[in-house]
Amino acid sequence: MRRYAIVVEDAGSNLAAYVPDLPGCIATGDTVEDVARLIREAIELHLEGLIEEGLPIPEPSSRVEYVEV
Repeated sequence: MRRYAIVVEDAGSNLAAYVPDLPGCIATGDTVEDVARLIREAIELHLEGLIEEGLPIPEPSSRVEYVEV
């Protein structure tokens, strides 16, 4: 099991999520719950596609930190 960091952004009319360690892996949804479920599905499909193509699975390397200013 791998644990990938995701970024969720307000896209105006909905929310968008992406995975820094998996370029091109994105999802959109109307709520935080929707986008979390959809990005999880997108990650699974992305990894399956990499496996089918015989490509390496990137190890999670991104970290999420917050700073106060």
